[in-house]
Amino acid sequence: MGKDMMLLDGNEHDAAGARRHLEPQRVILILTNSGSVSKSLINAIEREFPWVRVEQTDTVDTACAAFAHPVGLILVDVTLMRKAEAASAELLRMHPHALAAVIEPYDKVLVTSLSDVLASSLIRSVLPMDLRLDVWLSIVRLLLCGGEYLPPGLILQAKLRGQNAPYAKDGVAQSQTANMAELTTRESQILGMVSHGLQNKLIAAECGLSEHTVKIHLHHIIRKLGVHNRTEAAARFRSLHESAGR
Repeated sequence: MGKDMMLLDGNEHDAAGARRHLEPQRVILILTNSGSVSKSLINAIEREFPWVRVEQTDTVDTACAAFAHPVGLILVDVTLMRKAEAASAELLRMHPHALAAVIEPYDKVLVTSLSDVLASSLIRSVLPMDLRLDVWLSIVRLLLCGGEYLPPGLILQAKLRGQNAPYAKDGVAQSQTANMAELTTRESQILGMVSHGLQNKLIAAECGLSEHTVKIHLHHIIRKLGVHNRTEAAARFRSLHESAGR
């Protein structure tokens, strides 16, 4: 075999390896009958996460089926949340490693309440659809990595409705919840990543920001929460989310 042929075979082998690496390994299953996730957003997901394939279905029955790859995330249109809840046992049996989030049309006017999420046997996160694309994709990434996301407005809405009583055991807890609700969407996203152990460099890469910008966001987070450092801020985030899950 000539040298040129050896190089060609090597390049073809590398290209084949790269293709295998980029082949879909996980499925994001979107359960919607309203087209709440546009084709352009689906294309953006598959460009951002080349190891993901997006599948859509408009019935719970077809969602309770096997797909070509394991389902890592289920996005449920808010209009189908009740039906998905009713079939949660079967959905979780068919897709045991999947996390589920409800799709909300807006970030500020939420149909889902915190009590809905707390009472759900399926839903663990809320995904607003009117965020900037980079922020929205960062939340999807967080969900794919096993994290959970609740819009700050959802916690504030719960406080205004008095829904924080079940998990805010005293005035201090209520104050902490109110402080958390003051965080912007970006700040809440970054704090969620910090709580999962991500360092500034990785957070910056995930969010498409500079490390300096991440540090500025962390400074604002620490100030708003009234804590001394990122460790305390992350502990506050985990504490409130664990309390909300009880």
